[in-house]
Parts: sequence; structure tokens; C-alpha cells
Amino acid sequence: MRVIFMGTPDFSVGTLEALIQAGHEVVLAVTQPDKPKGRGGKVQYTPVKEKALEHGIPVFQPVKVREKSCVEELARYGADVMVVIAFGQILPKEILELTPCGCINVHASLLPKYRGAAPIQWSIIDGETVTGVTTMQMDEGLDTGDMLLRTEVPIEADETGGSLHDKLAKAGAELCVETLKALEAGTLHPEKQGETPTRYARQLSKELGRIDWTEDAVSIERLVRGLNPWPSAWTVWEGKTMKIWGADVLEKESGQPCGTVAEVTKESFLVQTGKGLLAVRQLQIPGKKRMDADAFLRGYRVEPGTRLGEEEMEE
Repeated sequence: MRVIFMGTPDFSVGTLEALIQAGHEVVLAVTQPDKPKGRGGKVQYTPVKEKALEHGIPVFQPVKVREKSCVEELARYGADVMVVIAFGQILPKEILELTPCGCINVHASLLPKYRGAAPIQWSIIDGETVTGVTTMQMDEGLDTGDMLLRTEVPIEADETGGSLHDKLAKAGAELCVETLKALEAGTLHPEKQGETPTRYARQLSKELGRIDWTEDAVSIERLVRGLNPWPSAWTVWEGKTMKIWGADVLEKESGQPCGTVAEVTKESFLVQTGKGLLAVRQLQIPGKKRMDADAFLRGYRVEPGTRLGEEEMEE
């Protein structure tokens, strides 16, 4: 099939590659405009743009996809279908209906669960044990189109946002190829979604990662994993931002106030939460790389009774 591919981040790249390998003719890659990155402000290509250029695919980077000139540009390519995965802009009706087969979206959840921008991370934060990928026929709603195919992916006990991202990217690439094959064969049976049983998977922010020590240890540990590698779960220690990258739950109490370091061992320090203790196993402070708690404790003193999260922080 002649495909216009719309996507921007790393999550989209595997699907673009899979479509090419499956023999589809990707006639255009549409991605967000390049942005400056890092201290030097050097403009960096989006991951999808880099991959498209590797394969000699034309790239189009509209600032606003709703503009008439954008619709006219897409129409020039005579595509059969558009494949959309983490593109980053809402598509107007004119684009949704531009090709004979419309727009097929690859979404990283088992719809109708976790509609929204960050389904991967929220599935971990909420304690789901299974997630997956859904392909759907896009409509004007936000992740509300008819479902086409779905595939399940288990969430492991030590799953992070990063590890689940990679699993779902691979599963999504395979499912997209399977969906286009069924589309060509005329064997797809679209299914209405109905109401979502979960909250909207809103976009991630740094503030979301601020640990509320009055929450239970299980919830905090899931937050740590879900926000790893970005934006990270964090607290304040001695006026500094302390990012917590790994932790374990201990089902016991210290009788200390929430956020208090109750015990320090060679391998970790234990923090009282609203229910249970959280054993901090891996962390990072400003100007330092990630380190295991035992290495941190060899260089810094953390005393029992220390309160986390109460001081003003310095970046």
C-alpha cells in the first residue's frame, strides 16, 4: 500500500521500519518540526525524520497540521492510507478523510483503557498487570475511534516506563503490519470502544514526580518505576533534588512521621510512608550520575530521623 506515515518520537520509529520491511511504499513521513536541544541549542532532527531520511523518504514538518496548505501537501501523494503513531498534533477531519482507508492509529494501551498522551507510564503507576497495543480507525475524538486489532503485553513486577516503552514499540510495529495486511485482505472487523474504565492518561510533568510521602509505599514504588526514565520520581534532601530510580516495598512500620528516614543499612535507607516503608535502592543528586544507595551512603551521611521532602530545593 501507499502509506503516509505520521509520527515523531522513538516510539514511532520501529513501526516506520516495519512498514518498510513489509514492502509497503511509504511515500511521505510527516513529523513535528525540529527543535534545539541541549545547552548548545543545536537543532536536532526528530527520530522519525532521521529514520525516514535513511530510507530516502521525503519528510514534511508542518508547524500546524490544520492549515489548508498542509492538507493540500498531503493530498499530493495519492496515498491509500495514513498510519499515525505518537505524531503530536490533533488531526482535523479533512486529513482523517483524505485517503481511501483513512487514518490508522497505533495506541499504546488496550483501548478503551488509558486514552491520552501517556498510557505507558500510567498503566504502571496505576498498578496494571497487563497492557498492550491497539490499532484503531481514527475519528475526530481523542483516542475514541473504532478498534481494529489488539495485542496484550504483560507488565512485569520490576517494569519501568522505559522497559515497557520498548516492549510496546515492538508490539505496535508488528500489530500495525498485521493490521494493514488484514485491511488489504478485507478481513478487519472494526469494534466500537464504549466508555473508558480508566482515567485519562494525562501528559507527564516534572511536578507529577514529586513524592508525597503520605501515600502508601506500594503506590510510591509504582510511581518510581512508571516515571523512569522521565521525568523521574523525586524528593528533597538537604535542600537538593533527590531523584529516586529504584526502591523496594517493606510491609512494616517504624512509627515515625511520613517522609522520615527510619533506618539506614549498608545497602539502602528506609523511609516511612503512609503505609509501609520504602527502601531506596538507587538514586541521583544534582551533579552526580545515578548510583546505587550503598555507593551513595559511602560518600554521604544520611541519619535516621532525617525528613525528606520538606525543604526548599535547589536545582
